[in-house]
Amino acid sequence: MTTPLIRSIRKSVAGASLAAAALIAPFAAQADDTLTIGTVVWAGYGPFYVADELDLYEQFGLDVELQFFNDPALIPSAMASRAVDGGMLTYDQVVGSVAKGLNHKVVMPIDFSDGGDAIVADKSITSVADFKGKQVGYNPLSPSDFLLAYALQVNGMSEKDIRPVNMTPEAIPSAMASGNLPIGVTYEPNVSQIVGMGDGERFHVVYSSKEAPGLITDVLAFDEKVIADREKAITAMIKGYQAGLDYMEANPEESAIIIGKVLGVSGPEATEQMDGVYNIPLDEMAQIFEPSDSTMSFYGSGAVIADILVKNQQIPAAPDFGDTFDASFVDALNE
Repeated sequence: MTTPLIRSIRKSVAGASLAAAALIAPFAAQADDTLTIGTVVWAGYGPFYVADELDLYEQFGLDVELQFFNDPALIPSAMASRAVDGGMLTYDQVVGSVAKGLNHKVVMPIDFSDGGDAIVADKSITSVADFKGKQVGYNPLSPSDFLLAYALQVNGMSEKDIRPVNMTPEAIPSAMASGNLPIGVTYEPNVSQIVGMGDGERFHVVYSSKEAPGLITDVLAFDEKVIADREKAITAMIKGYQAGLDYMEANPEESAIIIGKVLGVSGPEATEQMDGVYNIPLDEMAQIFEPSDSTMSFYGSGAVIADILVKNQQIPAAPDFGDTFDASFVDALNE
């Protein structure tokens, strides 16, 4: 398959990329109080946007520079070349990078999709079991793929039971509206758009990321050499995230306006997008690093992700999931 390793298309935004410049520009040594982070536009990164806008990192002696990429698949390469110090990625990207020999490690989970990703279908289709023999549109090797694979797995099915249609998440609403596609896997705001068609009489959500919490997880990751050299700065960034999250909880309307500016939408629209995301507070992060079969653990979600990547010959074998993260920062801050 020629598809790049991981295409987290749901987090791309046209016109916002500095990827080309980042990948060819010589890496400049950063001051101890500065971190340059590769990212994309996504509602789950709201606490970082709020911290950036309100200079909440400053109290921890840190300045964070966000570099926006159109394609999140380019961020691991930018990290490896030191074009950026670290990146906001989906955990599947880290699993793929580590399996291919890169020394990238998660230092904190940021958020997980909590209904923002979903499988929508014609109302005549009432369960995952009804997918058998039907066309299902989704983007291979993306969070949509992982959600669909998990839904099929827990219902005793596999991709062999459906008729896969390779399609970007953005193309699914029009395909379903035309009647050419009975089932699609996509994310907000596409999900709400589809469900609202025909005054809500045509389509509905059959399965969503609410039923697989943690499977689609956003993370902050660094190369292990950067981790060794920039411990204080990374700790400060995690503190800045929590400060941003605290501010969001205390000032939801103002925060939504700040986040909406980055997303390119109004405050109320930003709030709607954030409803499908759960930002993980610092005191809940430690459990995600613990061994478990649950998708709330990197071990559980990693197993689902690695199985798909191996089957699609994107990685030779599943990595040791303990090699995909460094829990020491979260552990220290929770002491």
